[in-house]
Amino acid sequence: MKTINKIAFNEIESIPQLVKDFLNHQIEGFENYTFSLENFARQIHSKQNSFSSEKREILVETLKSQLSDFTISKKQSENLENLKQKNTFTITTGHQLNLFSGPVFFVYKILQTIKTCSYLQQNFPDFNFIPVYWMASEDHDFAEINHFKTENNYYEINEKSGSAVGRIQINDTFFISEFEKEFKDSIFGTELILMLKEAYKTGNTLTEAIQTLVNRLFSDFGLLILDGDSKALKNQMKDVFKDELQNFSLHQNSKAKVDFLTEKYSKVQVNPREINLFYLSETRDRIDFDGEKYFVVDKNIQFTEEEILTELENFPEKFSPNALMRPVYQETVLPNLAYIGGNAEIMYWLELKDYFSEINLPFPILIPRNSMLFLKEKTLGKMAKLDLKMEDFFQNFTKITNNKILDNNEILNLLNEKENLLTRQFSELKNVAETTEQSFGNLVKAEEVRQLKSFERMKKRLLRAEKIKQSELLERLENLFLDVHPSKTWQERIFNFSVFFADLGYSWIEFCLEEMVVEDSKLIIVAI
Repeated sequence: MKTINKIAFNEIESIPQLVKDFLNHQIEGFENYTFSLENFARQIHSKQNSFSSEKREILVETLKSQLSDFTISKKQSENLENLKQKNTFTITTGHQLNLFSGPVFFVYKILQTIKTCSYLQQNFPDFNFIPVYWMASEDHDFAEINHFKTENNYYEINEKSGSAVGRIQINDTFFISEFEKEFKDSIFGTELILMLKEAYKTGNTLTEAIQTLVNRLFSDFGLLILDGDSKALKNQMKDVFKDELQNFSLHQNSKAKVDFLTEKYSKVQVNPREINLFYLSETRDRIDFDGEKYFVVDKNIQFTEEEILTELENFPEKFSPNALMRPVYQETVLPNLAYIGGNAEIMYWLELKDYFSEINLPFPILIPRNSMLFLKEKTLGKMAKLDLKMEDFFQNFTKITNNKILDNNEILNLLNEKENLLTRQFSELKNVAETTEQSFGNLVKAEEVRQLKSFERMKKRLLRAEKIKQSELLERLENLFLDVHPSKTWQERIFNFSVFFADLGYSWIEFCLEEMVVEDSKLIIVAI
């Protein structure tokens, strides 16, 4: 394995402009929440003064309880003890409970979180920094997480869904035998199969499965795994949840930021609701208010204001934050300095800054996670033969393809030459036409547009003809694009980590960690 290129997000066309502007300090009010040692120093001071020793005790006891059934490493044990100290902070990433971790970027974001802690430890030796993986165990969209893909197969489980996915018990293990067939002859296939069987044994919940898998992969790095589906943790959210139920506070206090982002960037990632909470019973359903009573959508459950506040007081674990309230929950119960997430996550966190200020909760530094792309030497050789750069595959590739098909085309060169000549001739005509009657000038302009459109039509027809004539080259270009973008999207969003681990094992994880960029957001391209 060898890293051959690291492309900054600013140079990649498909990275959302909002994320680029955030990284470039071009969104007013967010300058202090990007990655810099100065910002981290400020964040340490802010969090140290706002996070109580009582919260630390609750957090440590919760983590110990949740990890009690697992063998934890020496580093994890040290991190649990350090969490009790006022000079200890967390760096957090979060993700859904995808089957066998789902797309491989799940691994990348955790490794970047681990490496960020090491970087901060070197630069702030008087403090401790602990990586945390926050499990999105309360999400209820099972269809989003019940599958994963390899190069050759698609695997999924079928279970009864509707409640918090972390509570779903595993009964369907057919996918394990199919996975075993694909990987039994791989170098590290036995290790992968054992991982899968241990995590997804019958009777385990999806929460237990991911805890098992993540602990096996990352325990030696000191990663702590936190499940937010916890009464002890939600007990700290009662005031915030009460305010949300009575005053619709998140919606009210994020409106200005949402309006600003909508106006400048066309849309926001997630639109706040008036009440950003779900109710957990045998299913997870949205809480709404009709002006008189609170009711659980799609359920025959309703409350008066007094009844729902009593329910919250006695059973806070039944109240579940939605995607926008979850960051508030996370930052309330963790001594957290920064969140590492994908572009979509960063975009909805940006909506919340004013709400964080309203409830006196420190807003974290936001770090768009690195991306990685592993390409075979054979694929890189094909690119070189066609004189294509890696950056070409992250721009408008249709345009790149068209240019390649028409490269040094005599007819196109002649068309461009005649088109330029025509433009110059009409420029002269328009200069003279302006000295005459206006309608004649308009006629000249209209005729120029008509004739230039003819040239555009000829170019399109030429391209269509050349694509037929050069079908072999077109096919090579299209196949090469699919080598880089399987299923026409980023590799990391399609393949499971098993694709790489099968041949490279833990050395692949060590390599990814080594190559992770901490201070910038980049696409890291690796030859294998």
